[in-house]
Amino acid sequence: MTRCRRALRTTLFAAAVVLGETPTRAPLVAAPQVSGDPEPILERAQQLISEGQLEQARHELEQGRQKFPDEPLFFNFLGVIDAQEDHPTEAEKEFREMIRRAPRYVGAYLNLGHLYQEESAHDPKGFSAKAADVYHALLQFDPQNIQANYQYAILRLRQHQFQDSLVHILRLPADDQQQPAALAIRCVDRAETGDLRQASADAGLLLQSPALTEPDVLSVLPGLDTAHDSLAIQLLEGLRRRGLASATSLEQLGVLYERTGGLQEARATLEGSAQEQPQAAEPLVELARVAEAQHDLRGALGYLAHARELEPQNAAIHFFFGMVCVEIDLHQDAYTSLKKAVELDPENAYYNYALGAVCSGRENPREAIPYFKKYRALKPEDPRGTLALGATYYYSHDLESARTELVKVSDKPATAAAANYFLGRIANDLGQWPLAVKLLDRAIQSQPGYADAYAVLGGVYLNEKDFPQSGQALDQALRLDPDNYLANLNLMKLYGRTRDPRAETQSKRFAELKEERDERAKLFLRTVRVVP
Repeated sequence: MTRCRRALRTTLFAAAVVLGETPTRAPLVAAPQVSGDPEPILERAQQLISEGQLEQARHELEQGRQKFPDEPLFFNFLGVIDAQEDHPTEAEKEFREMIRRAPRYVGAYLNLGHLYQEESAHDPKGFSAKAADVYHALLQFDPQNIQANYQYAILRLRQHQFQDSLVHILRLPADDQQQPAALAIRCVDRAETGDLRQASADAGLLLQSPALTEPDVLSVLPGLDTAHDSLAIQLLEGLRRRGLASATSLEQLGVLYERTGGLQEARATLEGSAQEQPQAAEPLVELARVAEAQHDLRGALGYLAHARELEPQNAAIHFFFGMVCVEIDLHQDAYTSLKKAVELDPENAYYNYALGAVCSGRENPREAIPYFKKYRALKPEDPRGTLALGATYYYSHDLESARTELVKVSDKPATAAAANYFLGRIANDLGQWPLAVKLLDRAIQSQPGYADAYAVLGGVYLNEKDFPQSGQALDQALRLDPDNYLANLNLMKLYGRTRDPRAETQSKRFAELKEERDERAKLFLRTVRVVP
C-alpha cells in the first residue's frame, strides 16, 4: 500500500468520531479526472468530509466506486458519511462490507464499533454487546491496538465483566494507563475483582490528575456494586473538592450518602444540587426522602410542595406528598394529593390502593370501593386487594358483600389473619358468637401477636357472658398494645358489667383514647397497610 493509502488508513477514524455535526452544503462539482488510481478520489473525499461537505463527498465517492469496484475503501468512506448524516443502518452495512472485503482493515472496525456505541443510547444492552464483539474481533489480529483495548475495556466494565476489562486496560502503554479515563476503569475493575488496596491507590492517582474531568468518573460509576459505595463517595467527593462536580454529580453523591446512612451529609449535598438546578424537581424529591428518613416530615412536605410546583403533572410527586400527609394525619391533604396522583396516572395500582385506604377512613368509606376494585383488576395475583375491598364493605355496613370478598382470601398466607379477623367481626355483629370465636382463633393462629383479634375476641366472650374468658383475651390484647382502642372499649364494658371497682378509671382511660384517634381509620390502616 502506498504512503497516501497509509495516511488515509490512519486518519479516517478521526473523521468518523465527529458524528452529529451539521455539514456545510456546497454545490456538486465534477470529480477530479483520474485514470487508474483511486487515491486522488479518496484523498479529495477525505478532505470534503473533514470540511463537512458530505453531499459533494458522497457524489464523488459513488462515482469512484463505479470506476473502481474492487477498491474497498469506498465502502468505509461512505459509511463515515452515512454515520455523520445519522443513517446508522446504512453506515453499518458499508462498514461491514468493508470488513468483509478487507478483514484486517483496522479503521473499519473502529468506525463500526464507534457507530454501535453511538447507537447504544437507544438500546444500551444490544448495541453495547455488538460494539464489544467488533472490538474483540479487531483485537484477535491486532492485540495491542490502543483504541480497541480501551473501548473494549470500558464496554466490558459496563457489562460487569471486570476481570476481562482489567486485562485489556492493562494492555495500554504505561503513559496511557495514567490518563484519567484509563485510571477510572482500572480503579473500578480492581475494586470489583477484590483488589481494594490497588483500587484505592488508583482512585488517589485519578483524583490528583491535572487532566481529570467529571465524565472520567461518571462514566465508570455505574459499574460499581453497592458494596463499594465508599469508593464511589471518595470519587465524587474528589470531584467536588476539585470544583468539577456538576449538579448531577452532587445528586449522585447525595443519594450515595443517603444509601449508606449519612443522612446529614446527604441532605447538605442534595441542597447544593438543588441550588445548582433550581428548576429541577428530582433533587427536591430526593431531599424529601432524606428528610422523611430523618423523621422531619414537615421538611419533607416543604420539598415536595416545591417539587410539585415545578412538575404539577408528575403523579409520583403527588403520591409521595400524599403518603407523607398520611404519616402526620393530614387526612384531607392526603386525600387531595392521592386523588390527583390517580387522576394523572389512573393505571397505577399502588396509587389506587393508597387512595382507597385513605378514603376508607373518611366519612363515607364506600368511596374507597372503586379504587380497591381497580387495584385488584391491575394486581389480580395480590390477595390484599380483595382483603381491602372486603374490609371497606365491612366499614360500609354491607356485611354480606364483605363476607363474600373476605372468604376468598381467608386461606391465603398474606391475608388469612386479617380476613378471618373481619369475618369474626361480622359473625359477632350478627350474633353468631361460636362462629366468631372460631374465626378469631384462626386469625390469632395465623398471627399470634394480633392485638385487634384478641380485643374483638374479648368482646365476643363478653356478649356470651363468659367474663373470665373475656378478661383473659382483653388482658392479652393490652399486653400486646396498651393503647388498643377496641380492647380498652371492651374492658370498660366488662368492668361495667361485672361492677369492677376499676370501671371509673377505665372509663377515663377510654375517653382519653377516643379523643386521640378515630377508631375506624386507625384500625383500618393498622389492619390493611396503606401500600401493599
